Amino acid sequence: MGSDSSSSAQYIHMVQHLIEECIVFNMSKEECMEALSKHANIKPVITSTVWKELEKENKEFFEAYEKRREEKRSKPESSQSQS
Repeated sequence: MGSDSSSSAQYIHMVQHLIEECIVFNMSKEECMEALSKHANIKPVITSTVWKELEKENKEFFEAYEKRREEKRSKPESSQSQS
């Protein structure tokens, strides 16, 4: 039974790490759920559950993250076309 709970904890830790990678790429929860389902074969419900727990533990971070994502979406894409 001990190894079962440690493998579950390792799995959740891996999902958390992959979610953090999605955040580095400025992905929404939905985009992250889709990416992990497609590329890591992780069920969206698992990704969503771990994401929600991370939001609870890091409320201020996720509020700021969502705000930054909103600001980026509302800005025109002119910075990319100037290169």
